[in-house]
Amino acid sequence: MQTDTRADTEANPFGRPLFDDPRSRKLARVGVVDVGSNSVRLVVFDGAARSPAYFYNEKIMCALGAGLSESGNLNPDGRVRALSALLRFKHLADGMGLKELMVVATAAVRDAADGPEFCADVLRETGLRIWVIDGEEEARLSAQGVLLGWPGSYGLVCDIGGSSMELAEISDGRVGRRVTSNLGPLKLRDIKGGKKGRSAHINTVMADLHSRMGAQRDRLFLVGGSWRAIARVDMHRRGYPLHVLHEYRMTPKTVRETAKYIAKADIEDLRAACGISAARMSLVPLAAEVLKRLVKTFKPKDIAISSYGIREGMLYEQMPQQLRDRDPLIEASRFAEAKDARLPGFGKVLHDFIMPIFKGYSAPRKRLVRAACLLHDVSWRAHPDYRAEVCFDNATRANLGGLKHSERIYLGLALLHRYSNSREGTRFEDLYELVDEKTRLEAEILGKAMRFGAMLWMDKDADRAAFRWYPKKKLLELRLSKASVPLFGEVAESRLQSLARSLSAEVQVKVVKD
Repeated sequence: MQTDTRADTEANPFGRPLFDDPRSRKLARVGVVDVGSNSVRLVVFDGAARSPAYFYNEKIMCALGAGLSESGNLNPDGRVRALSALLRFKHLADGMGLKELMVVATAAVRDAADGPEFCADVLRETGLRIWVIDGEEEARLSAQGVLLGWPGSYGLVCDIGGSSMELAEISDGRVGRRVTSNLGPLKLRDIKGGKKGRSAHINTVMADLHSRMGAQRDRLFLVGGSWRAIARVDMHRRGYPLHVLHEYRMTPKTVRETAKYIAKADIEDLRAACGISAARMSLVPLAAEVLKRLVKTFKPKDIAISSYGIREGMLYEQMPQQLRDRDPLIEASRFAEAKDARLPGFGKVLHDFIMPIFKGYSAPRKRLVRAACLLHDVSWRAHPDYRAEVCFDNATRANLGGLKHSERIYLGLALLHRYSNSREGTRFEDLYELVDEKTRLEAEILGKAMRFGAMLWMDKDADRAAFRWYPKKKLLELRLSKASVPLFGEVAESRLQSLARSLSAEVQVKVVKD
């Protein structure tokens, strides 16, 4: 097989998709169980291996680590619940035809005196062998989960569980230094001296972590259920309209404000308003204290919530480097086109046709143009009256890696305009405000370019037309082959004029020899 480097991928973004490679196909459906201090979760990944969908995802709150600091053992009730959950997950995996279910246990099981006994019980009752990992390995896998969504990223990954908190630095797609601590909220409950004693403990441990990790002032990636719950509260406090946790951004200032908001709030009212479970919400005030000190200590330039963590890191562990280097957004878009488009492969033709309009775009924006062209037809089965809204909804809320929220809105608007000239009057208008007017116009232009281009081909190998764009002259030139003239009918001409209006441009149509 031909080697594919990241540079090759950028030069030929529509090269052979790696989900067809045998090494990737074996990752098409992978089951992972995470036995944590607070919850036990089964995730079954499916789809494009580089940006997998969650075929199945179930969490059971067991609180295995509750009381561990005092008793030295796992919570007895939690053991019963966890064993029952694992037995259920084993039956589910068998029903899905999974050949193997990877089970990993973290802080509670590794720290408890009866952890080995619990693992033996699980093996006897379910046939599942638990892989108990140490804190540094947990940090490494969590950081790899972040790399699944942000290939080549850099910064500090912080994964908080019930009984521990891990830090790992990432740079250029690699995991560097990593440390573990006892700053999990279940353990913080047992600290003597109330809030004052807890604060002193957090400060001492955080200072030690800083001395071991050094300065980390790049992006802070937050992994773990308690961090995600805090992000939900932050969204609620701000009235943020896009309820997608992955890639949600916070600042040191918003962290401080949200921590104060949590401290003053009625926890039950806040839990109901944010849709957080009672078991998780009970840990949120403690986790907020940790996060406030974490941000004050490490002073990150910005903060991103990652829905990807240890489970995704275990999937990433199995990937060949060639697959790791691929862009998760483009791979997921390719997979969607191959699975759902009427004419798989046409996305490349459409991209090449409209690209002269966007040749001056930055590399990140060109990446979104590629993704939009691949996704432009995957929602064709939706009812025509709702197709534009379905496209926007899919793009903004779908499980797509490597997308900032502003990029989700841009992509959603482009796909909406693939099917509609107007974006007014939809139920998503509050989301449009997450990007500025210039970005909304650029997305409209992209959508209208795809809307017109889709009318000129039903053959992905044909070469019938070409755009030339003169931005200084504000002139859009369409060159048609004689064979394509019959395709340039009344509706096609209307769509071309609509595109030109969005560009504030004049249109010239030329017929050239075949």
